[in-house]
Amino acid sequence: MTTTLRPTGPIQQGADGARTRAYDVCDNGRPVGAVEIGTDPGFGATAGVLRSLRIDEPNRRRGRGTIAALAAEEVLRGWGCSRLALSVEPDNTAGQRLAAALGYTERSKNMIKDLPQIPPVLPDGVTGQPMTPEEFAQWESTAITGYAETWIARGVPEAEAMRKAEISHRTYLPHGLATEGAHLHTLVHEDDGTVGHVWVARFEMHPGTVVAYVFDVEVREDFRGRGFGRALMLEAERIALDAGHERIGLHVLSSNTPAVRLYESLGYEATRYNLVKAL
Repeated sequence: MTTTLRPTGPIQQGADGARTRAYDVCDNGRPVGAVEIGTDPGFGATAGVLRSLRIDEPNRRRGRGTIAALAAEEVLRGWGCSRLALSVEPDNTAGQRLAAALGYTERSKNMIKDLPQIPPVLPDGVTGQPMTPEEFAQWESTAITGYAETWIARGVPEAEAMRKAEISHRTYLPHGLATEGAHLHTLVHEDDGTVGHVWVARFEMHPGTVVAYVFDVEVREDFRGRGFGRALMLEAERIALDAGHERIGLHVLSSNTPAVRLYESLGYEATRYNLVKAL
């Protein structure tokens, strides 16, 4: 058995600079599956992505998936990629086992929750309210570097992390507070004033899955450990329901254990595990 990759077309390059290419997975020249690779437009040309890998049912459990994945890694090395990411659904146990065997580690996860019909009640003494232009200006002055720092702390090179943060901000908040579908609120405590903020907007989280998405949520450092994080997430649900959404989603770094536990306690469930491997 000789398993190889055979291109099904030329390398495609999008307007964002990201490259993609699809291949047939062949066994002695006969197609037995398919694989698609690319680069991440957010992180740049050195961040590879294994977009999909499929081995047809009659040809599974013979090691072809492993060989195809390793061959895809070699192609991406040739493109100059220094790391490779992939996503696996929670019910794809075979994919999770393959990723673990190839040395991938979980970096983050996407989570979704079905919203209740009745908006949740905020704790006594706190209210949510839209950001003022002055509050937005103050938040925006540190938002991009703050987001980049979350990736830098997890080993992403500084230049790539800043690129990711700048592109994300430009894409999802192009007109500031006037951006259609974007809602930025602060959480105000009756004694302490503003204690945190949350940014919720309409977003296609996965193909065909449109949700109210929590792009940013943060409690100010001096007020952490007092339940304001949970209150902010309840405010996010109130925003989402008011905008007519039925589900709310988010992305969380797996190493952020307190946040993961909070979201799980609120009823969020993982929809994808995002894994990464150095090449």
